[in-house]
Amino acid sequence: MTRKKIPGFFRYLALLPLLFLGGCSSDFWLFNPKGIIAQTELYYMIVDVAIMLVIIVPTILFTVWVMIKYRAGNNATHAPKWSHSNALEVLVWGVPVVIVVVLAVYSYIGTHQVNPWNPTIVSEHAKYSKAKPLEVDVITTDWQWLFVYPSQNVAASNELVVPVDRPVNFRLTSTSVTNNFFIPQIVGQVYVMPGMRSKQSMVVQHIGEYHGFTAALSGGGTSWMQFKVKAVTEADFNAWVNKAQQSTDKLTYTTFKTFAKPTINTGGKVQYFTDVQPDLFGHVIKNVRDGKLLYKTPMFLTENMLSNEFKQHSN
Repeated sequence: MTRKKIPGFFRYLALLPLLFLGGCSSDFWLFNPKGIIAQTELYYMIVDVAIMLVIIVPTILFTVWVMIKYRAGNNATHAPKWSHSNALEVLVWGVPVVIVVVLAVYSYIGTHQVNPWNPTIVSEHAKYSKAKPLEVDVITTDWQWLFVYPSQNVAASNELVVPVDRPVNFRLTSTSVTNNFFIPQIVGQVYVMPGMRSKQSMVVQHIGEYHGFTAALSGGGTSWMQFKVKAVTEADFNAWVNKAQQSTDKLTYTTFKTFAKPTINTGGKVQYFTDVQPDLFGHVIKNVRDGKLLYKTPMFLTENMLSNEFKQHSN
């Protein structure tokens, strides 16, 4: 089941006022989806706004009409004994009830279609339901992203590479504070919490490079908690895996503990690992719960980004 592609003009029409914020960004990520999940979310957002405009626009017009008709100096009819109107009762109560019901139905359907644990827009799709999903474990630290590919036995920091037109299933956790996994053009936000497991799923439909980041404040390094998302062909993905497997850096739990230390990542440094320790994801969750992954953040990491200490430790 898929949603019809929204024409470019109508895509912006429902949220026209927001276009005046154009000076704040060079690209409207939310209005330019490149994945089936983001496209579905945009569809329902426009539907919600359009339905609410059914109430807002007539109310504004009616208010203006009343102000003009009953303004001082206008000889409008005065009916001091008027007290009831069946038509008004139906209008005032009936229309909101109908709108709430419609919104409830759309909310129910939309929530299930983009549900992170099982997005039906993907599982019921004729093409994507038959494809073998790519499994990726996501671990956030202070302040980097680590993407582990268990089946491929490789991992990458601050770079997520996925094949197009293939479902991707994520397991997500954090070593310290709560982050937020967000790729505006591909998939919506989901919390990444310490000692807990979250899930997310997505499908990228267009080859390209996209922007991912945390949408939650996670301490002094929030500004550099970003990562690149590269959507490539299946052949290019396999070539990337082969390249990553040539890395001499092995990802054991001991290596990970060093990686997880508070780090300046303003340069978005990418590092590849191979020989990933089996079930590293579960091992991290257990040790976070046991309080074995606690680090004290050095002041120079966040106190003064112009200091020599900061520049020396920047990657």
